[in-house]
Amino acid sequence: MRRLAALFVLMSLNFHVHAVDGPKLYSQNCAGCHGEKGDGGIGIPLSLPSFQASVDDEYLKKTILHGRSGRVMPSFSYLAKEEIDAIVKHMRSWYSGSLPHFTSKQVSGNAMQGEKLFAKHCASCHGPMGEGGHGTGVTFSRPRDLPIMPPALHNPGFLTAATDELIKATLVNGRKGTPMVAASNLGLKDKDVNDIVAYVRSFEKKPLSNSAKLIETGEAVISMESPYDLKTTVDNVKRSVASSNFVFIREQALNAGLVAEGLENTKQHIVYFCNFNLLNQALATDPRVGLFLPCRITVVEQGGKVFMMAVNPKRLSRIFNNSELNEMCDEVTKMYISVMEEAAL
Repeated sequence: MRRLAALFVLMSLNFHVHAVDGPKLYSQNCAGCHGEKGDGGIGIPLSLPSFQASVDDEYLKKTILHGRSGRVMPSFSYLAKEEIDAIVKHMRSWYSGSLPHFTSKQVSGNAMQGEKLFAKHCASCHGPMGEGGHGTGVTFSRPRDLPIMPPALHNPGFLTAATDELIKATLVNGRKGTPMVAASNLGLKDKDVNDIVAYVRSFEKKPLSNSAKLIETGEAVISMESPYDLKTTVDNVKRSVASSNFVFIREQALNAGLVAEGLENTKQHIVYFCNFNLLNQALATDPRVGLFLPCRITVVEQGGKVFMMAVNPKRLSRIFNNSELNEMCDEVTKMYISVMEEAAL
């Protein structure tokens, strides 16, 4: 009997050691965008009562699993099922109302008629082709009169997570606290709602929208060897950035400020520069790029050779999962390469 009791104690201890901590997982993976209490930020406010009341657990789990390609929300496919379940359970702790449950039953409607209704009532927020609003949930990058960015409906992540019943219920009830009003307020009948659902579902059979595309990245770091010594290379980079419509900001040892003055590594220098029009455009698209601005090229002498290096902006675009950055990051990548090539002439 004592052995059996001891076994139960060990099993209990083992369970607690391996118990999944939902609040901690949410804080680690979600809070940076959605807020510690789900009140929103870059991502939508998850604690909004009208949001909680309009989505079921399955939708939330699939959204975490698949994300929204090209729309800031990445896929968290590396999380185990138990971890995703624990995150959803934590999110539900912010809401005490009744929760919906939707089946996978298809809604029957006329997609061609739905397209006309979508253009009239939905496209102004969700985009003409369901590509979603522009910018992120941060005020600087979105219209100030919108509390959130309208989500992309023509997106594989959304279409995988949302059932027809969920889409219909959202149309019928609207979403209080957002610009989305109930269908009845727009004069839409049940048949009209079904037609819109059919049109949204038809996105699955259409080519992937540009808003859902991820950029091809290549290496994380752009690197080029210089035929000159370190000092000459640094001077060449400074001249090259000026001729490429950048403003030179400063040059310093890479580890300046991290070691005592006079002990800096003289074989590693970093050149800071900026195009302020480009800077403003980038921040207005996604404020997170401020983490990697102003632009910079590091010049390093190693093993008797001198190299120029920079973070590949195209890799950053993919990490941020924001398709709106793709063209801009591709442009800056080409600029970095052009500056290096000119410095190496």
